[in-house]
Amino acid sequence: MYRVLIVEDHALIRFGLMTAFETKSYIGEIYEAANAEDGIEKVKSEKPDAVIVDLGLPNMKGIEAAKIIKQINKDIKIIILTSHISKEEVISSVEAGASAYCSKDINPDKLADIISTVMEGALWFDSKVADIIINAVSSKNHKKKYNIDESYNLTEREKEVLNYICEGLTNNEISKILDVSINTVKVHVSSIIQKLGVEDRTQVVVKTYNLNL
Repeated sequence: MYRVLIVEDHALIRFGLMTAFETKSYIGEIYEAANAEDGIEKVKSEKPDAVIVDLGLPNMKGIEAAKIIKQINKDIKIIILTSHISKEEVISSVEAGASAYCSKDINPDKLADIISTVMEGALWFDSKVADIIINAVSSKNHKKKYNIDESYNLTEREKEVLNYICEGLTNNEISKILDVSINTVKVHVSSIIQKLGVEDRTQVVVKTYNLNL
């Protein structure tokens, strides 16, 4: 069961999310914070598995909070909530280590499902956000002369796993398709991250598309 922290300054939104999450068998303890500072302290004391962060927090903004939270625990999953989609905020959120980027009008039950999805190792961005990420990163790196044929020494199995990662499959789904243990998939994913010289699964997808691999 996943421990979830909701960092949101609107009490009604926090209440609605907590009420929806309480009905989910895979969500255990649920914590709440009305601002980034309190949220960061809750991350330290309660050690949640996933944190839902509102971008429009008072004082310290959500992106800065996400960066600090990832510094505290690099394995924690960050799910961004926002009232609008901004190119700058999308890119900043990805760079901060977000695993999902959601609009505030999302159905709470859907958001609960997204928590389960990212906890299993997948990413969740709607199509508009995905386009922003790929286009912006490509533009940002246009001066870098990558050799598409450059060898990253990926094994054939790692190439298979990389393909499934880019299709948005979770580690559990990949293990079933390849008929291997989930621990084996995790080893392949870690190796891919290391060989591509990136820090997380999000950057794996971005770099793969950016290099047209």
